[in-house]
Amino acid sequence: MVDTAHTLTPDTTHPHLKGVFAPVRREQDLEMTVRGHLPEGLSGALYRNGPNPQFDPTGPYHAFIGDGMIHGFWIADGKAHYRNRWVRTPRWLAENAAGRNLFGGMGMPSDPSVEGIHPGGANTNIVHHAGRLMALQEGSEPFELDAATLDPRGFGKTGGRFTAHPKMDPETGEMVWFAYSSGEAPLNSMIDYGVSDAAGNVVRRDRFAAPYCSMVHDFMVTRSHVIFPILPLTGDLERAKRGGPAFAWEPGKGGYLGVMKRDADVSTVRWFEIDSVYMFHPMNMWEDGSLIHADVMEYPAAPLFPNVDGSRGEQVQARLVRWTIDLAGNTNQARRTPIGDTPGEFPRFDERRAGLGYRHGWHAANVGAKDTLVFNALAHVDHATSRTTIRQFAEGDMPGEPIFAPRTADAPEGDGWILSVIHRADKNTADLLILNAQDIAGEPQAVLSMPARVPAGFHGNWVGV
Repeated sequence: MVDTAHTLTPDTTHPHLKGVFAPVRREQDLEMTVRGHLPEGLSGALYRNGPNPQFDPTGPYHAFIGDGMIHGFWIADGKAHYRNRWVRTPRWLAENAAGRNLFGGMGMPSDPSVEGIHPGGANTNIVHHAGRLMALQEGSEPFELDAATLDPRGFGKTGGRFTAHPKMDPETGEMVWFAYSSGEAPLNSMIDYGVSDAAGNVVRRDRFAAPYCSMVHDFMVTRSHVIFPILPLTGDLERAKRGGPAFAWEPGKGGYLGVMKRDADVSTVRWFEIDSVYMFHPMNMWEDGSLIHADVMEYPAAPLFPNVDGSRGEQVQARLVRWTIDLAGNTNQARRTPIGDTPGEFPRFDERRAGLGYRHGWHAANVGAKDTLVFNALAHVDHATSRTTIRQFAEGDMPGEPIFAPRTADAPEGDGWILSVIHRADKNTADLLILNAQDIAGEPQAVLSMPARVPAGFHGNWVGV
């Protein structure tokens, strides 16, 4: 166990280094107290990733650049235990040896001593495919971990940059993925489209040009098509060299959705126009004849990033919107239809319906909150009834991403459990909440508690056994 608790306390000047976002500087193994009853048959592990810098930043900080830390919750035989470990990337090892922060990011320079060291922090998502547990951060290859111990196994070999949000095809077992700003030059308009087969072998990686350089955090995959959203959060190397922001909101660029059949050549990408909006995450996407639908958490402008001139706009919230493309229509304009009025983020669904028609979705919610990444509720969206159910938390408590675990492998869609890591403000500790997926406002099935804090993070997944 590594204990770096002797290091300086987090920089309280940045909102994502204090309060619920403040990093933890200790790796621990803890047994969890179970209140209620763990569901029969719920056996496996919940893995969650997020930025957790091991040392205070020496310059401007952004939530997207901290070292990855995995929080694992293992459930079996009516018991649960917790383990957290930093992702020991070359970046983490170099800084740990030096005893201080060395890497920049998002346009901020790194210390000259780390030139040639892989800068990836593997801090955004963690997925399981073809028997491999992989920590992901857009811009670098997947970093493999031991699923039982979280010990490092190193970066994979995907041929270059890799998304933090690959899609798992429930019918073929394939992992479909992409990368933006691909190639040697930074902040370029090139997009890579990749496929790994059910055994984990990279069987395709092709490159094409987007209309401009955009921060493409996530994308959409249906049974037969893939959609690349090019939205006006733009990357500009020359702007950065002049002292401006490397990534900035530039709505005059317009928005585009690149649509391609999954088995087609990248030269066939067809571009549809969409309003200058932004999304980090879709909920799900599917086909209906010539129509392609994608339910996304849409922002009126990109949050967390400045305008081109460096100024900051007002705080904005995302809401659920359905984007529709008609492949047989006489227009190249995508249609936008609001389908939810609850502000939120981190949309999830029953992944067994990935790329297919679906009914149930869940997301973290901001009921009355103002900050983009601060949540105080969970929401269940029933698309068949257009009903949204809210579970509100006590003041100061903050839920994380709601992750679905099916009751059994062949249970009907949405029959199972929602797992969410909750920050308890009064005790400065964490609970893992297990809720009936279709009754999230009801009595919890179980509450798993421990005498430690889990900082707010990004994404995770349930891996059943």
